[in-house]
Amino acid sequence: MSAAVAGGRIRLREEHRFANRPVRVAGTLHWDVLALYQGVLDGLRKAGPAESVGVDAWAVDYGLLDGDGRLIGNPVHYRDARTARCTERVDPYEVTGTQFLPFNTVNQLLCERLDRAETMLMIPDLLGYWLTGTIGAERTNASTTALYDVRGRDWAWELIDELGLPRRIFPDFAAGASPLRPDVAEEVGYATEVVKVASHDTASAVVAVPAETDRFAYVSCGTWSLVGVELPAPVLTEESRQANFTNEAGLDGTVRYLRNVMGLWILQECLRAWGGPPLEPLLAEAETARAAAVIDPDDPAFLPPGDMPGRIAAYCARTGQPAPEGPAQVVRCILQSLALAYQRAIADAVRLSGRPVEVVHLVGGGSLNTLLCRLTADATGLPVVAGPVEATALGNALVQARARGLVGGLAEMRELVRRGAGVRTYRPGHPYEPRERG
Repeated sequence: MSAAVAGGRIRLREEHRFANRPVRVAGTLHWDVLALYQGVLDGLRKAGPAESVGVDAWAVDYGLLDGDGRLIGNPVHYRDARTARCTERVDPYEVTGTQFLPFNTVNQLLCERLDRAETMLMIPDLLGYWLTGTIGAERTNASTTALYDVRGRDWAWELIDELGLPRRIFPDFAAGASPLRPDVAEEVGYATEVVKVASHDTASAVVAVPAETDRFAYVSCGTWSLVGVELPAPVLTEESRQANFTNEAGLDGTVRYLRNVMGLWILQECLRAWGGPPLEPLLAEAETARAAAVIDPDDPAFLPPGDMPGRIAAYCARTGQPAPEGPAQVVRCILQSLALAYQRAIADAVRLSGRPVEVVHLVGGGSLNTLLCRLTADATGLPVVAGPVEATALGNALVQARARGLVGGLAEMRELVRRGAGVRTYRPGHPYEPRERG
């Protein structure tokens, strides 16, 4: 995506889209990170001369470099089953504030042989290293590892030592910008610099939430749904740990206090199992379909790839509910269940943090799903402001714009989003209000 900031507005344009196809090799599911890097280079070339570049990506996963700076094997996908073999629950909540997930970075590292590893780089830091030759960690993504001291804003060194992980693999934190390597500049056709943005894609998405006050909840909805509130400080209580809330670093020292909820992954896998039918007709049928059952989207059965409609039917049988009949009912079941999960997460975030919430901002690809937005408004009893769709790209670009002096702090960034990004408001029990902005 390329962005232009001018006249008090920000505009996005898609330059290049490429597939992200994990590859299973000898029973292990890997990311094809070299193909992803090639896609980045192709995109930079197509975008033409850019004043700067920012890299964001998903959390948790990483690449290991040897002493010569070379990648030791393709990164393992967090949906791989290897973390099931790590039975120790690493849960120092009072330090990291991280919710327990079996695929947390700490669990993955405990499954690794690290004798050859000299450096661990989270996925966006790895791509940035290949572009610039500069090694450095970024806090918003580091805070998802369960190895980051959320109050001290540094690696949790005592925990790292306690677990027997080598200190050498954890790089220093970096900010600012680094120029493209000369060979990369020659390959893409121009020289520029890579700015350290909020490199966790959800952190970038939250930057672009078009909120007018601090009394908002957000749902960053894509393959995963990240549901929470923005706070000035972490919540590290035992009650918060029991509720499985996480405290992740946001821009400018803010804290993204949230719960991971399984997102549209369940629907995506159903579509794949059905042979890839178009979604819009299914959503239209689901509008009037009977909600035969409610599932827990976070049940471990729904995490790996596979026969998702069959797993939903099995869950219903296990919980004594009638299974959905046909694709439209399955879609309704999934979306109704997600909306109820969002309601629970928002209510818990308000209760545990003490932060009042007056509106829900639903950003990302899920904001295009009218039925999901309406069900979320009905479930929460709050207005749902849907959009922007490309919140992550907007947040990434806004941090770059600030580095170039084109925009100020977080409030000014969000004002820029409100001016330029069309949003729609859904109220409980009512159809959406066509209040397009920009």
